[in-house]
Amino acid sequence: MTYVVTEPCIKCRNTECVAVCPADCFHVGGNMLVINPDGCIDCGACEPVCPTSAIYAEDDVPKKWAEYTTVNSTYAAEWPVISERRDALQDAEERKTVDRK
Repeated sequence: MTYVVTEPCIKCRNTECVAVCPADCFHVGGNMLVINPDGCIDCGACEPVCPTSAIYAEDDVPKKWAEYTTVNSTYAAEWPVISERRDALQDAEERKTVDRK
């Protein structure tokens, strides 16, 4: 099993999860992060530190965000690995509770 980054990460891109990941399985895009399912070791360290509650175990991804399992695997193959914490995107705090980003 793997963990999946879902819609709440969009336009926030907080990286607290990256800082605690022992497997360097996060990849960074312009406005969000994704997890490489082949690199995730299912440790769960990332889930509780996500300030937007965007990370779920694959079997627990809400139905409304089911497509993010594919989004993560697709973009993990294209985007670069991120292994260090960075600043969140501008206005991330205001956007973290916005639905339908």
